[in-house]
Amino acid sequence: MGLHYDAGMQLRILSALAIVSTLPVLSGCVSTAASVITAPVRVVSKGVDWATTSQSEADRNRGRDLRHREERYGKLERDYRRHSERCDDGDDESCDRARADYDEMQALRRTIPDERN
Repeated sequence: MGLHYDAGMQLRILSALAIVSTLPVLSGCVSTAASVITAPVRVVSKGVDWATTSQSEADRNRGRDLRHREERYGKLERDYRRHSERCDDGDDESCDRARADYDEMQALRRTIPDERN
């Protein structure tokens, strides 16, 4: 009892084999096509990452800015004391500088959070 294939059956088997044998080749095409299709999305995504600031970066930048303002305030405070002492000794130029230091300290003080809260 042997198996007999008619011409239609042989054609279907050959077609199935042809499809199965081309799958590895087609999978490469599919992955290439997927890469080409998703490339613009990846480029835009990378651009958005570069253009936006993450929350941790924003926090770090705010902390750095605050530290710089506090350092500037400390320097102004030292300069103000030195100029005030010289002003008390009669140096008119130091009096002008002490007033300028004090004015800048007042403006800067408004931008530094109060640590007592």
